[in-house]
Amino acid sequence: MRLALLALLVPLVALVALALASPGAAQKLGPKKEAAVEFVVAQEKKLVSMSDAIWALAETALEEDGSSELLASYAQQKGFRVTRGVAGMPTAFVAEYGEGRPILGIMGEYDALPGLSQQAKPEKAPRIVGGAGHGCGHNLFGAASLGAAVAIKKLIKQGMLEGTIRFYGTPAEESVGGKLYMVRDGLFDDVDVAIAWHPSSDVRSDTEGSQALVDFVVEFRGKASHAAYDPWNGRSATDALELFTFALNQMREHVRPTVRMHYAIVDGGDVPNVVPEYAKLWCWIRDSNHSSVDRLLERARDIAKGAALCAGVEGELTVQSGDYEFLVNWTGQRLVQENLELLGAIPFTEEEHDFARRLQVACGVEPTGLNAGVEPLVEHPGEPRGGSTDVADVSWVTPTLHLSVTTAPARTPWHAWPVVACAGHSIGHKGMMHAAKALAVTLVDLARDEELRGRIRDEFEQQTAGTTYRGYIPDGPPPIPED
Repeated sequence: MRLALLALLVPLVALVALALASPGAAQKLGPKKEAAVEFVVAQEKKLVSMSDAIWALAETALEEDGSSELLASYAQQKGFRVTRGVAGMPTAFVAEYGEGRPILGIMGEYDALPGLSQQAKPEKAPRIVGGAGHGCGHNLFGAASLGAAVAIKKLIKQGMLEGTIRFYGTPAEESVGGKLYMVRDGLFDDVDVAIAWHPSSDVRSDTEGSQALVDFVVEFRGKASHAAYDPWNGRSATDALELFTFALNQMREHVRPTVRMHYAIVDGGDVPNVVPEYAKLWCWIRDSNHSSVDRLLERARDIAKGAALCAGVEGELTVQSGDYEFLVNWTGQRLVQENLELLGAIPFTEEEHDFARRLQVACGVEPTGLNAGVEPLVEHPGEPRGGSTDVADVSWVTPTLHLSVTTAPARTPWHAWPVVACAGHSIGHKGMMHAAKALAVTLVDLARDEELRGRIRDEFEQQTAGTTYRGYIPDGPPPIPED
């Protein structure tokens, strides 16, 4: 009798939670979307636990062994067919449930950033000095996406939806671009529509896109000699590197305002009294579209050749990775906007707003708290504001929808300690759960509406007509770190 009563109470509690989270949403969503939200809410304890575990592991690109396994194991426990180690990456996996069409893909990330270790506190306080941290909230990203996939799986199992739900565990977004290798291996080729989200400082359907990016290194090799006794017998690789950076910086005046060029000197010599025979620079160049990035890359190649000639050394530019710009599918993004508006605002507490305001004070910005409501759809976005993602490469091989959800306060820096603090706090948990709900209800629409999928696909075909996608990755396997 107690078990029967409990079985009746669980869905009732879920519906009450939904009503409290967004008044009136349950009445507007309809039965299938209500069920999807209930299935997400039922996973809350597990999703928070997984995201916190991934937050604590804080594993960087292609080393996300524990994080990947947490997500893959959960998918397997929930009845998904899991294939680990796809596309030559031990920490990449695909989890699938169902059969036939539509095939709907949902992406999840879980890599951290070096040097950003931070406790879940509103002042700078590393957990591990020099350690990594989730300064982009990817611990929330992977957990929310998988939670949405599990909700859709349950709807398919119960006969409320048809088709296949496929979760992509995608590593190394922050540097290598794991999705590029998955795209190269054809893992998205049969997907009807894909979807992803990202932690943010507001809630929005993403129509502003992202920048294209090329990631390359420039290496110079010269000849060592004594810097005082016989420097004329040497040829300085560092001279060439300095010439390269000087010319690249001179180029800044003669590129579009949307261009971003940033670099790090990886190796510039060891000691002052030896003419350095080797130097290395790591550089990223971005612009609003990949065509412009391609032209900028050719200019960088010429600069590398010229710098090597001037210094009398050998030079080599090697492309390591990069991203296309995100291809906005307007039909899909309007659907995302509708569902975000149906769900309404995130129910942050006053304590969570206070935590956010304390973070903002620590960062020297106005303490306004958290943006909980849905931003209006940006119909005329103009040039992307900045930032790049390998989700964009997926958007060039299959229609891809994208949304952002608040997990940190506005105007605090990203890829920095405040985001890490929120990603391990209830602020991040609430944003994660809201994202899972938004993803799930949007996937319900995509699964049940063939005509909608057709319009999304038609727009995609028009946008990509005459374009051949070629990812910015070299031939050969992914650069798996050595033990």
